[in-house]
Amino acid sequence: MTTTGEEHEAARGGPWWWARWRSAVLDGALAAASAVECAVEGVPFARDAGIAPAVGVVFGLLAGSVLVVRRRWPIAVVLVAIAITPAEMGFLMGVVGLYTLAASELPRRIIGSLAGMSLVGTLIVTFVRVRQDMARGDLTLGDWFVPFASITTAIGMTAPPVLLGLYVGARRRLMESLRERADSLERELQLLAERAEERAEWARGEERTRIAREMHDVVAHRVSLMVVHAAALQAIARKDPDKAVKNAALVGDMGRQALTELREMLGVLRSGDGVRGGSSSAVPAAVEVAAAAAVAVSRAVVDEGAVEGPCLSDVEELVGQSAAAGMVVDLSVEGEARSYAAEIEQTAFRVVQEALTNVHKHAAGAKTYVRLAHRVSEIAMQVENEPPPEAGSASSARLPSGGNGLVGMKERVVALGGVFVSGPTEAGGFRVSAVIPAV
Repeated sequence: MTTTGEEHEAARGGPWWWARWRSAVLDGALAAASAVECAVEGVPFARDAGIAPAVGVVFGLLAGSVLVVRRRWPIAVVLVAIAITPAEMGFLMGVVGLYTLAASELPRRIIGSLAGMSLVGTLIVTFVRVRQDMARGDLTLGDWFVPFASITTAIGMTAPPVLLGLYVGARRRLMESLRERADSLERELQLLAERAEERAEWARGEERTRIAREMHDVVAHRVSLMVVHAAALQAIARKDPDKAVKNAALVGDMGRQALTELREMLGVLRSGDGVRGGSSSAVPAAVEVAAAAAVAVSRAVVDEGAVEGPCLSDVEELVGQSAAAGMVVDLSVEGEARSYAAEIEQTAFRVVQEALTNVHKHAAGAKTYVRLAHRVSEIAMQVENEPPPEAGSASSARLPSGGNGLVGMKERVVALGGVFVSGPTEAGGFRVSAVIPAV
């Protein structure tokens, strides 16, 4: 099991310059062993130097204990080992010091220089000692043995710890690099997860906006006509019972149509629950899929083969319903009628529907003109009403307005790459125009 760089740093808790207590105990044990070795080797050194053995022992203890600072000052340890090499002391300190030096972050030239000095020092000391032993007769080998023993001992005391230290240092640096990369990848994954969550939130917002727009388009027009008919029904209930019955029947038909469209829309949303559903413990990649699914489901109502929505052929019936509610409507169609993509036809229908609903709300009794133009690569529609009979008066039915109708129409048209313009006319009426690409 690997750890990241932050966890690795959190594990540091040793005394002074040690990263861990384990390292401090190891260095203390090595320093103690080196001190004992140097103390033992200090006895013959003192005898050869003509000083008291106690001085040699104390000198060995002090020199050997320097190994305790090998991690903090590896150069000092190696220099002390080189300095006491002529006294034939500190072999353990020399080997461990060279290993620590090679494994450190010091420049290669410093490591090479100190390793070379240690090699030369060991070579000279060994050469002199072996030559003296042969001169005293302790060794009876040939003259070839002196250089052989010197070179072999020097290389054996220097090369292995240096090579092992270089390997361990390179491996340590590689592990640090991998930890840094792991930290970087973890931060990137966290950032991707946050972005995926933002996209999912954006998709949910888009879906809420679309549902609100659909509900507004489905309910507002039908309910507006129902309110208009109900007001008319209230006015003529006693004067003209036959017309009142007719208006009541129209109100019932419109209510049933509104309920049917609402059920169809809710059915599509419920069918999308299985697509969007998922485990709460999903990984960030699943969040992306959920976001994409939410967008896909949010467009399901207007896709071909989903719920059968309104189309341009229903505009004549729409105009008829408004005329039945008392509005004077003039419908004109230019160009040859043809079929378009379901989303285009539904958007065109909703624009006309919402524009007529606004006339019912804000200009009751005003004459209205509905124009459709089938062009080569686009379809254009325009709904314009004259000023109401009493300029500036509100609808007698007192229809409420949420102020979202024009916004929803513009969102629909712009989403298809079209152009939407609305505003008052010079004559005091209001005009809604839209052009939608048909390719």
